[in-house]
Amino acid sequence: MDARAKVRWRAVTVWAACLTALAVPITSARAADGRASVSPTQEGQLQRSLDAVTAAGAVGAQAEVIGPDGRWRGVSGHARLGGAQPVPRQGRFRIGSITKSFTATVLLELAAQGRMGLDDPVERYLPGLVPGGQHITLRQLLNHTSGIADYLDDTRTYPIAGREFLQKVRFHTFPAEQLARSGVALPRYFPPGTGWHYSNTNYVLAGLVIEKVTGRSWQDEITRRIVRPLGLHDTTAPYGDPDIPGPHAHGYMEIDGRAVDITRMNPSITGPAGRIISTTGDLDRFYTALLGGRLLPAAWLAEMKKTVPIPDGGSAREADGLGISSMRLACGVTVWGRDGGIVGFGSQSLHTADGHRGITLSVTLRDLSDPHTAQILDAIQKTVDTAFCGTR
Repeated sequence: MDARAKVRWRAVTVWAACLTALAVPITSARAADGRASVSPTQEGQLQRSLDAVTAAGAVGAQAEVIGPDGRWRGVSGHARLGGAQPVPRQGRFRIGSITKSFTATVLLELAAQGRMGLDDPVERYLPGLVPGGQHITLRQLLNHTSGIADYLDDTRTYPIAGREFLQKVRFHTFPAEQLARSGVALPRYFPPGTGWHYSNTNYVLAGLVIEKVTGRSWQDEITRRIVRPLGLHDTTAPYGDPDIPGPHAHGYMEIDGRAVDITRMNPSITGPAGRIISTTGDLDRFYTALLGGRLLPAAWLAEMKKTVPIPDGGSAREADGLGISSMRLACGVTVWGRDGGIVGFGSQSLHTADGHRGITLSVTLRDLSDPHTAQILDAIQKTVDTAFCGTR
């Protein structure tokens, strides 16, 4: 789920603050045909930017930049806290709220096929589940204007940090309907359509709508409609399996003053809002296809890009669409995508409107309350700026 703790998981990505990660030099890779997507000068700039992420305190980082002529890949830091092995190139990671782009794409595909309407009430598909559901539309779920509270606000049931997380959440299985009922039982943020507030409950409900309409799980629909057609071989959406398959870096949580390797966890608490595991390459391929018009008809991609302002979004993050957000960079370039955060992992995948240029990053971070967090996030932003704008 998204790394902006103010409106996202708040502190679900809690990492060790008492140990120091030693940065190792970033390494770059060219496309299979030998072409590079950036100039040698920009390669050096990207290397220095990604190294700055780990120098600021992140355990490890990996990035992939794509362009019309190929791609560049880099890693920095270590796969394990205090270890010597570098972050694996094209390692898998939990993508958090980038999952929302997949869930929204499936819902929009169903709408394009005439199997539902974006402005249909939730009540039509999930009768009796959402109080006042006749006044909340599917569109409002996808752009976070429903007013429905985030089930993670119920911190007694879903503690997202500390020893309580280990005891109540880490290996516990949470059915999606339970998460949804928890969220809709909480006081509303505002009447439907009168504001914006990030809520993971919205996407849990969207996943339940997909299952109601298709008769299959939302994971199956993502696999059928996105993963398999695009050949995203390293992308999975596990339910109760706590492991990350294949090579991967490790994430951490600070508990009682010590770093706990939190890589293994049951991701069911995230549901259709944040459960997917992927790689930088698969995410670049997904967004290139999505923004390039391969997954949705043009009219429905345009619907996806209809945005609402994000309060307190700052100068960079401006608006939220249907499963994707727009960001205006310092150099004036507007990019589309999402960021994500889940225990142990932070990620971001951003692309130009046509999908031809992009960057995807995965970072194993530290406690969001750590004083170094601001420097880490600033270094991540500078890496993004370097990918799209070069040095300024």
